[in-house]
Amino acid sequence: MAAIVRLSSVFRRGVKPLFYQGTLLARPLVVPHNYQEQPHQLTARIHASQALNAGSGSKAASLHWTGERVVSILLLALGPAAYFSPCPAVDYSLAAALTLHGHWGIGQVLTDYVHGDAKIKMTNAGLFLLSTVTFAGLCYFNYNDVGLCKAIALLWSK
Repeated sequence: MAAIVRLSSVFRRGVKPLFYQGTLLARPLVVPHNYQEQPHQLTARIHASQALNAGSGSKAASLHWTGERVVSILLLALGPAAYFSPCPAVDYSLAAALTLHGHWGIGQVLTDYVHGDAKIKMTNAGLFLLSTVTFAGLCYFNYNDVGLCKAIALLWSK
């Protein structure tokens, strides 16, 4: 900080070093071709799409983020609960939490990599179908077989 103050006091007196240019210090991403020419920018324009369903003042994104964190913490708590007390309530809670966590995670990947209205609608429909089939399959497994907790314990025991 003292060096900056010292340099500024020297430059006010009319002394300019060889490599000091005000435009280079003010805009570090600008490189002039010549001294007299206008500088050319080395930056690219970034186009950001507007949020489709988010209005100003909407709390939907904040609530969604909070919901994701709650489900993640719930999954952390369901791990020991599934190990120490395997029961149908934990089995169905685990099925719901895993399905919802996977649905939101795959949804974020699709949001990042799928573009175009028709493609987005098709992938969202496919995602909802996949999540529904996953949850139904896990519930069917819990009801007609040993359940998720005991199945994982059986996998680890062998």
